[in-house]
Amino acid sequence: MPGRRSSPPHWGHRLRCLRSASACRVWGPQSCPAWEPPQPSPLLCRDMALQNALYTGDLARLQELFPPHSTADLLLESRAAEPRWSCHQRGIWSLTYKEELTTPLHVAASRGHTEILRLLLRRRARPDSAPGGRTALHEACAAGHAACVHMLLVAGADPNIPDQDGKRPLHLCGEAGSLECAELLLRFGAKVDGRSEEEEETPLHVAARLGHVELADLLLRRGACSNARDAEGCTPLLAACDARCTSPADAEATTTHCLQLCHLLLSAGADADAADQDRRRPLHLACRRGHADVVELLLSCGSSVNAMDYGGHMALHYALQGPAAALAQSPERTVRALLNHGAVRVWPGALPKVLERWCTSPRTIEVLMNTYSIMQLPEEAVGLVPPETLQKYHHFYSSLLALARQPRSLQHLSRCALRAHLAACLPHALPRLPLPARLLRYLQLDFEDVLY
Repeated sequence: MPGRRSSPPHWGHRLRCLRSASACRVWGPQSCPAWEPPQPSPLLCRDMALQNALYTGDLARLQELFPPHSTADLLLESRAAEPRWSCHQRGIWSLTYKEELTTPLHVAASRGHTEILRLLLRRRARPDSAPGGRTALHEACAAGHAACVHMLLVAGADPNIPDQDGKRPLHLCGEAGSLECAELLLRFGAKVDGRSEEEEETPLHVAARLGHVELADLLLRRGACSNARDAEGCTPLLAACDARCTSPADAEATTTHCLQLCHLLLSAGADADAADQDRRRPLHLACRRGHADVVELLLSCGSSVNAMDYGGHMALHYALQGPAAALAQSPERTVRALLNHGAVRVWPGALPKVLERWCTSPRTIEVLMNTYSIMQLPEEAVGLVPPETLQKYHHFYSSLLALARQPRSLQHLSRCALRAHLAACLPHALPRLPLPARLLRYLQLDFEDVLY
């Protein structure tokens, strides 16, 4: 309104402050309901003697540096091991050592120095301080130091506080040796389905992705949701099936952990056909990673063998387009299991490409060729196989080349006719047929290392 003076800026804030100060005069600072003592800022410490004692675990020296009535509420400044490019105010980039802030409590927790941690907490170190984005509890969980985790939780550390990446302490318990840390967190009130802020992952997602069977079992027993979805629609079962092998040496261990996790999740009610945002299902991912045992398990649980993702790819496509590392994991078993559960066969025009890619796995070629009544391979396809491979698997490739000019055997034609007749009920009907075991295995595309 004209002629009316406007209130000075921040007037409401000043009024609240005046009311609070007035109340304090009446009640006194200790009894005033609205009064909160200000938190003193931690002191920045660059004392190298203190830092050396912390990193080396020198308890006697730290007892000297932190006598009774002193404070351990300090900030430590550290530099990155290598210089990084950083931009200054004028837009000039330069190589500088990035400085990071931490606290004595963080150093002790990350290195498992329990006695030093106890001393620092007695000297008023704040358990939830996070100058670098993580609390000491995050550091202790990531390193798997259960004694430090217990000490921090007893001191009042928050088990559900997120770090700079939005991960809670329970998300950092995925590495081996941190199972006891997870048990302590849950005992002190950590949310079993607490989600990370960006990925929206639950701890069960992390355990499944890292192949941590014991942790997944613990979380499920504490009520974790087996069908929880992250920001991309991924479930823990999808995360478990997508476990990749870093080298052929650990392929067997990775597949074993993946199989155990899938058994665990499926028995807890996980949906074997749950798809992510790209409509990829557990069967797709297990085929891509070459986990033959997992593929057979998912198929026995009713996974849709011919379900397509957004790109139109089915499980058999994933199996045949997987990484070269899958060769060490019996790809022929995966392909045979899919075909015995009614997978749509490979388009005949694509068989030369399959031969070129999988020529070093002749059993994969064999099981694919045995689903056709007529050989669907041109004579010039032999040029796609390297000479050393032809020599190594001479018996098989001789039979393959011979069939390019001859009809298949009557026995094979009968097998194709029976499989085509059973069609969709193939996996359920074949085992029920009153046939000798050898003949049944033949109908189920058992490997013979030769084509007839």
